[in-house]
Amino acid sequence: MQPTGRFHLQKYKPGSKTVCPGCGRKSCFTRYIDEAGEISFPGYVGKCDHVNSCGYHYSPKEYFRDNPSARKTSAGHKMNGNVFTAVKYAAKQPPTEQEPEISCLPYDWVEQSMRGYDINPLYRYFTKVVGKEEAGRLFHVYKVGTSRMWNGSTVFWQIDVKGNVRAGKIMGYDAVTGHRIKEPFNQVNWVHSVRKVPDFHMKQCLFGEHLLSDTSAAMSAKPVAIVESEKTALVAALFIPDFVWLATGGMHGCFNSEAMQVLKEREVILFPDLKATDGWRQRLPMLETVCRRVTCSDLLEKMATDEQRSLGLDIADFLLMEDTPQMILARMIQRNPALQTFIDTFGLELVDAEKTE
Repeated sequence: MQPTGRFHLQKYKPGSKTVCPGCGRKSCFTRYIDEAGEISFPGYVGKCDHVNSCGYHYSPKEYFRDNPSARKTSAGHKMNGNVFTAVKYAAKQPPTEQEPEISCLPYDWVEQSMRGYDINPLYRYFTKVVGKEEAGRLFHVYKVGTSRMWNGSTVFWQIDVKGNVRAGKIMGYDAVTGHRIKEPFNQVNWVHSVRKVPDFHMKQCLFGEHLLSDTSAAMSAKPVAIVESEKTALVAALFIPDFVWLATGGMHGCFNSEAMQVLKEREVILFPDLKATDGWRQRLPMLETVCRRVTCSDLLEKMATDEQRSLGLDIADFLLMEDTPQMILARMIQRNPALQTFIDTFGLELVDAEKTE
């Protein structure tokens, strides 16, 4: 079928499909193109083939809405030699179907998943970083669950400000390093896909968004800090509790105008991964129309080495560069398991000297 309209999905040819910015799978993402050849859309403007399991679709309409300055070219100016000549452009828009209602998952599923942490590799990693008590508190506050997939994995529930469970992202982690497992395949899936929920229309929200429903003076006064990955939000929440830490769930997971409306009248600071700073800065105009104040931190860019920049480290990587007392103790127990027996026998607890001063 021949594409219609000026902006449409690229016609398939071998090698044309790329990695989806939403689910990370290869050769399943089709980009949008401009038939007139005047606009080159960024790589995240397109649609994923996996409609039910991923649902990523960032259209030219959404791109122009989030990037008003891009309209200057598309509004009817074409290049004629070295001079812009105004032309009339009235593309026929195909009839649009009514967008399906956003699907939600039962909250019972969230509660059922918040157990069995002994097989949750990310929880086990956090216990080595900050101890069981702090890890348990953190997972409870952010509603992080456990899945039996891959012999134990982590579920990041996306719960919106109204308490609706929008999605559950299942991800595999290494319990020792805390890093994502991407080999021999990328361990990521969705709860609605695994449970085969029929006709599920996913509309992602920010991870941790439910925290914004706390309208107490203390929480309302906190600036909102936005990072890319869910794990990064958890780590930052431990070390820098003066912010409400939220995650987009990926560079383009839910980083769009509709999802950002929840930040209305809030003070917001973006903490992009190294390598992603320029891309996030381009989103500032979109956020400025919503937030009371928004800035994009360049702290990591200023302090990073060339090697760290090439690795695309994030703020969590920097926060974890210095061992915590719990991390040191965990290594001592690993070398000498009898130490754990000694601690359990006498009911000993690790004391943070800085907190006792």
